[in-house]
Amino acid sequence: MANVFVSHRSADLDEAVKLSMELRKRGHTVWLDEWKIDIGDSIVERINEGLTGSNNLVLCYSGTGSVSPWIGREWMSALARRLNGADIRLLPVRLTGGEPPAILADLKYVDLVADWPGGVDTLCRAIR
Repeated sequence: MANVFVSHRSADLDEAVKLSMELRKRGHTVWLDEWKIDIGDSIVERINEGLTGSNNLVLCYSGTGSVSPWIGREWMSALARRLNGADIRLLPVRLTGGEPPAILADLKYVDLVADWPGGVDTLCRAIR
């Protein structure tokens, strides 16, 4: 299966964990900060390892605001790699609300707020 990096706001941790567990159940290897960054670790180093080792970035939109500085760096990194020819998919997900950044407005997203089970199915079909 695929390596998936889940990018989310800390306010949406519960939903991000729920989504990550669903992806794991379906056989994907999931990078989630809560599971991969331990006390004393370099946050930047761990995120870089997660981004480098993933070929899918699930960008979770939040009802608590569109993008945090960390999320911004994560999706911008994935987009830059994609534009430079890397095989990485940027997969937007409406996790708790929110809207995409203007530069990503042309990408179709999965709406888990409207339909969690159907949205997870759709997301899993897009992951490769």
